[in-house]
Amino acid sequence: MLKNFLGNSPKWFKYAICFFLAFNVLSYFVLGPVVTAWFFIAEFIFTLAMALKCYPLQSGGLLAIEILILNLTSPEAAKEEVIQNFEVIFLLMFMVAGIYFMKPLLMYIFSKVFTKIKSKLILSILFLLLSAILSAFLDALTVTAVLISVSVGFYGVYHKIQSADTDYNDSGILDRKELSGETLDKFRSFLRSLIMHGVVGTALGGVCTIVGEPQNLLIGEKMGWDFIDFFVKMAPITLPVLLAGLLTTIVLETTGWFGFGQKLPKVARTIIENYTDEMDEKRTSSEKYGLLVQSIAAILLIGGLALHIASVGFIGLGLIVVQTAFMGITEEHSLGKAFEEALPFTGLIVVFFVIVAMIHEQHLFHPIIDWALSLDPSDQPAVFYVANGVLSMISDNVFVATVYIGEVQNAFLSGNISQEQFDKLAIAINTGTNLPSVATPNGQAAFLFLLTSSLAPLINLSYLKMVKMALPYTIVLAIIGYLGVVFFL
Repeated sequence: MLKNFLGNSPKWFKYAICFFLAFNVLSYFVLGPVVTAWFFIAEFIFTLAMALKCYPLQSGGLLAIEILILNLTSPEAAKEEVIQNFEVIFLLMFMVAGIYFMKPLLMYIFSKVFTKIKSKLILSILFLLLSAILSAFLDALTVTAVLISVSVGFYGVYHKIQSADTDYNDSGILDRKELSGETLDKFRSFLRSLIMHGVVGTALGGVCTIVGEPQNLLIGEKMGWDFIDFFVKMAPITLPVLLAGLLTTIVLETTGWFGFGQKLPKVARTIIENYTDEMDEKRTSSEKYGLLVQSIAAILLIGGLALHIASVGFIGLGLIVVQTAFMGITEEHSLGKAFEEALPFTGLIVVFFVIVAMIHEQHLFHPIIDWALSLDPSDQPAVFYVANGVLSMISDNVFVATVYIGEVQNAFLSGNISQEQFDKLAIAINTGTNLPSVATPNGQAAFLFLLTSSLAPLINLSYLKMVKMALPYTIVLAIIGYLGVVFFL
């Protein structure tokens, strides 16, 4: 049973999970439910950190089942959390699958970008800015899914060349020898730094607009703000933060600190460029037609998301229908491959919502909220920003924002705070949950999606490495955001 339990995970990890499951029962009866709930949070974070040893759905899922058995939350409460966040699940189910059928087009575009733009600094800035702009109007998970698809595809091109007996740069040495060893490590580091710039960009853009993140929409609805109102009220904080993020990218790429700065090896660039040129020449009329269909689908996707004509999940499903219908992909097993990437993560997200429901049921954040509201009104925005930021590092930022804005709204409706103070606290909650939460994959679904994607093991992106690479951004964004709250609210 031990051999099969959690599969090929290290024995020490298996023992750790068994210890957690036993210890939690003892803690529940000796220390009480609240203390045990905090233990569960720490243990779940541990399972996320060990994602490359064992996918967190199994180890974290066992903890979630134990939470339900110990009645730290109920299945009904967990279901309610899932329903409240159904947009995220709906998006994962269909949008990621829709982008799967667009991979040839994405690869065609980005292989040109990767090989034609020689400067790694310009490429990094481009990734961050594009991700920020797209996330301001679309959804961070959708943008992250595109980034992952592009990176996996580009890595696939590298691996395909490395596995063949070819010599695309006419050096007299087989490509697989030139692309192995140190060159492969540099290529992984190159992709790893680009994808991290990109996901940070999704946070920088997502905080700016009412549609950028799910909690933004929730806050905007409670405050009665439209798209323009939301952008204008957040701009004194979010625009300086965006500029600071851009400057951080420049510093990191220039200095090479925290695992950034690696350029695409020259030999790899030459080989991949010659390979893509050859693929362009060999492209059949059917493949060219497929690129045309995908281009039209991309235009429909951008238009549909920008105009918000339907739920993101519906737009993704429509994208699947249009592309497969006009490209002749009608076999069930061909469609099934598109869903392989996102559905394990969808299951993990539902497990995560059990943890979130436990936090809600045990009122773990209420003492902090009550204390913050008891302070002088001039100090409250900064305190709320810090409290939201710290909690968003260990819990889902959507949940933290939901709890805090609800409590603040109750205080406003009961006459304890003014409309002006209500506005200030709402801005502090939005920026607090969006900016410091880049510290760990726990805070933002886009970061967690990247960590548990098929790309992470390919580029050696572990939980700790992600935290390390995000650290400079975390420090800069959190500090600039805090100063904005202090001086502009």
